Amino acid sequence: MARYQVGIRTETKIIEATRQLLAEGGLDAATLKAICDRAGVQAGSFYNIFPSKEQAIMQVARDAIQVVDPDPEHAGTDTLDDLVDAYIRFVIDQSDLARIYLQLAVSGSSDDSVARRFLRHHVRRVERFAAAMLRADGALADDEATTKAEVLLGALDGLAFRWVLDRTFDFAKHARIAASHYG
Repeated sequence: MARYQVGIRTETKIIEATRQLLAEGGLDAATLKAICDRAGVQAGSFYNIFPSKEQAIMQVARDAIQVVDPDPEHAGTDTLDDLVDAYIRFVIDQSDLARIYLQLAVSGSSDDSVARRFLRHHVRRVERFAAAMLRADGALADDEATTKAEVLLGALDGLAFRWVLDRTFDFAKHARIAASHYG
């Protein structure tokens, strides 16, 4: 039991160190050495918990996304507006982390499992958006809802990339317009 608690404390220290480094200097600052130094752990301890630096960064991003999740228990109570608002809050309220999340998504990684995790996360978002669409419109076919959800998320992702490149771009306004076309 004590070893388990040590592992939890070590993981917490690594996550917090990763979060701090990302906030202070972005992806370039969050090197494995910097994370381990900040967390006060050896690289071996890091690798006992995370297979790669990218996995630790993904955990930080997942934690930030969960903070804005309108239905964290996945009870099926979220609406399309709730999900779009959560997406907007993540991008705007967690802007540094959202930028890093988007950079990781497009840059790829030497760790193939990171790409698989991004894809799994995207598929789950499509499923949640499609389910919200189906709850709002019972006449909508499952495959039509899935297609509409995929297109809407593609639009939101594209708008988020645009916002990363130009902070004067009104991401929230454009995201809501995109949602109004697919919801």
